[in-house]
Amino acid sequence: MKLLRVHGLLLIQRAHKHRAARLSEKKLSRCFVDHRRVKVVAGSGGRGASSFHSEPRKEWGGPDGGDGGAGGDIIIKVDRQVKSLSSVSAVYRGKDGEAGSSKNCFGRNASPTYISVPVGTLVKEEGRTLADLAQHGQLYAVAFGGSGGKGNRFFLSNENRAPLTATPGEKGQERVVQLELHTMAHAALVGFPNAGKSSLLRTISNARPAVAAYPFTTLKPHVGIVTYRDHEQLAVADIPGLIPGAHLNRGLGISFLRHIERCRVLLFVLDMSSAEPWEQLQQLCFELDQYNPQLSHRPHAIVANKMDLPEARKNLEALRSRVHQTVIPVSALTGHNTAQLILHLREMYDSYPTPR
Repeated sequence: MKLLRVHGLLLIQRAHKHRAARLSEKKLSRCFVDHRRVKVVAGSGGRGASSFHSEPRKEWGGPDGGDGGAGGDIIIKVDRQVKSLSSVSAVYRGKDGEAGSSKNCFGRNASPTYISVPVGTLVKEEGRTLADLAQHGQLYAVAFGGSGGKGNRFFLSNENRAPLTATPGEKGQERVVQLELHTMAHAALVGFPNAGKSSLLRTISNARPAVAAYPFTTLKPHVGIVTYRDHEQLAVADIPGLIPGAHLNRGLGISFLRHIERCRVLLFVLDMSSAEPWEQLQQLCFELDQYNPQLSHRPHAIVANKMDLPEARKNLEALRSRVHQTVIPVSALTGHNTAQLILHLREMYDSYPTPR
């Protein structure tokens, strides 16, 4: 009985741990952060020592003060397990190098301080891009530690056989940088709120973003993987809904638009149940042009969503008469014609090179 009770307690503890892990994962998803201002201060070098060798029957031993160790660098490291900048602190300070000591002992160099960031992070300073971190394990030294000071042994010369001079270590580099996360995906679903982008992503990929009957359900980008028979995989990003004036940062528009910059293919998702869906397309293209004129030259297609609704058929004919782009009618709710969308997405991906 006692053994069973112990096992029962272990099982309960494991269940509690599993539940806590799920809760923490949900909490982290709510705290999605795609930009962060960070102050980095690298470590200072250790001071040099001023000392003289001393041992019995050796009166003139000479200077033996060692140099100080170098300060620690601050290095940004890309980690594919990190999905957000929420864990990045506002200030990072590097470790100082150890001071030198007698007997020509040099101080130890300080170890570097690492900042883990997601794949696709841009490092900027005053609007200028310093590094584009797009590969797992990529490193960028954002601040260098100061050099260690010189001990008096360094200043020994024929003119000065007993130097007393020892220098302090140099200060570490200090700077303020901006970290911006740009979603790494091959294609982006772009549309207004409640256009059905999240439902469409759930239908064509393995992603499971939240879906509801009200607008602004998606508050952070979701990425799903579309797998083909030849084992090719394409990443599709569900960009949060844009509103008119997004290029002026209305409704956090700039925070959402930046995630489109890395995408090779754009899929404009239109709500065919609205009165004039072609006006949605014009407004979306206008917002992209105002944010970055090069985005309008990316390969794109129009996804006419919600074709299961009765008024969508009439609007589809009117839409095709007003636009020259490829229009793919689908229903994310029923899955109708999503196979054609997946095949057309692959054709666009194979036909166009990666944007620079």
